[in-house]
Amino acid sequence: MSLIEINGVDFLYKNDNSARPALQNIDLQIEAGDFAVIIGSNGSGKSTLAKLLNVLLTPSTGEIFVDGLNTNNPDNTWKIRQKVGMVFQNPDNQLVASMVEDDVAFGPENLGIPSPEIRKRVDRSLEMVGMSGFQKFAPHKLSGGQKQRVAIAGVIAMEPDCIVLDEPTAMLDPQGRKEVMETVQYLNKEKGITIVHITHFMEEAVDADKVIVMNQGEIIHKGSPKTIFRLVDQLKDINLDIPVAVEVAEYLRQEKINIPDILSIDELVEALC
Repeated sequence: MSLIEINGVDFLYKNDNSARPALQNIDLQIEAGDFAVIIGSNGSGKSTLAKLLNVLLTPSTGEIFVDGLNTNNPDNTWKIRQKVGMVFQNPDNQLVASMVEDDVAFGPENLGIPSPEIRKRVDRSLEMVGMSGFQKFAPHKLSGGQKQRVAIAGVIAMEPDCIVLDEPTAMLDPQGRKEVMETVQYLNKEKGITIVHITHFMEEAVDADKVIVMNQGEIIHKGSPKTIFRLVDQLKDINLDIPVAVEVAEYLRQEKINIPDILSIDELVEALC
């Protein structure tokens, strides 16, 4: 069984007068070690799906299994939340303490981890996100990118198998986005943590193992980045941008210049030289 398996899931918010569910007919498998990126316009259902993975919500119909545990079973909720950590869009909503080290320790303390082990986890987690030496800093004095990395460290300290990131770079400047994405890629490639990354920045999807495209509560495409970003017209039809390098390559093809499938500026330069 996959680390995350979603079978025939619909979700309808209570007191929602819309005839259309927030999610419908969702089938998806995410393997251990995957870097999966979910893209879609506002209202496509991305954040609702993220909350289902962490049992902040449960399906209206269908089933979700996390490492074999059914999210519909209330007895599994705590176990699943230990396996799937979540990072939200606004780090200020996730930072709870007056010092960085206390914030990172908050999760392990709630798990009942012994104090000496918590100390090790705090230091190790901050090192993994490039924030060693910031233990005594006040979170409100950090930059946006630094705050988000501390929030990620707080999740890492609970040693999850998977981290779900719900648009963690949406409120950051370009430097902050770069810092966070380098951290996320390191955790996946070097530490083997499964990543489910939700974003509206298409450049953040080019290094994924799989890209899932959502529209109006449904998954309409899934595949490798090269497979997905070949669908230029379909993506634009649902108001999604495409990576700049992909758009330039598409323009050159229209001008009868032979360009292979590329995703990054570096690949584009190499193809032209």
